[in-house]
Amino acid sequence: MKEYQQIIAEKGLPQVGDTVRSKKFGTLWRVMEKREVWSNIDPDPQTGEPRMVPAIYLNYWKIQEGVPPGVGKMMGYLYTLYDNTFEANWEIVH
Repeated sequence: MKEYQQIIAEKGLPQVGDTVRSKKFGTLWRVMEKREVWSNIDPDPQTGEPRMVPAIYLNYWKIQEGVPPGVGKMMGYLYTLYDNTFEANWEIVH
């Protein structure tokens, strides 16, 4: 459990219900779901054994006027301690 809290804190991940903006497209998305999961990483270089690390899965819904929440475009991403994809692609809208 500690690893998941560390990911959320260090990566500055939003909470369910928060709105985020895509840095690339400027579109607004709402966080609809957050789950604690495991993510595959490269196999151990010495043994070839598969490895997994804790990750946070966020499911986003694209906000569109006149469209109820959860209807329309949705997408999800995994975030681990070993990537910076949230910071590179999203900003939390306050």
